[in-house]
Amino acid sequence: MATTDHTRRGFLVTLIAALAGAAALGRYLSPALRQKRELLKVAKADLPPQGALVYREERVALMRDGERVYALSLVCTHLGCTVAVTPGDIVCPCHGSSFDREGRVLKGPADRALQRLVVEDRGDFFHVLV
Repeated sequence: MATTDHTRRGFLVTLIAALAGAAALGRYLSPALRQKRELLKVAKADLPPQGALVYREERVALMRDGERVYALSLVCTHLGCTVAVTPGDIVCPCHGSSFDREGRVLKGPADRALQRLVVEDRGDFFHVLV
């Protein structure tokens, strides 16, 4: 009888250890879901119909083209300089890259478009999320 209890106890200890190990390994291997954080909250009335609002500290431009509202990161995809928004295009003062108002590359050395940020329409405000 004593050997049966010992075997059963050993089995239960091994089973619990295996389950705990599998749970820890699963938690380690599963990707962490990043919550989007709010970067800006802008009143709808502040954004001109065919214009842009530039937030240099946050390095974000909130643009409106008619009914369409979008946000672009102002970080140049070449070396990370802060780009300048002009009435016609977006220009990097460091190395001369230029982008159109949609963030697509017009002239290098940058080879990738500016990053688009998520814009949510919540009542009277636009919320820019990263």
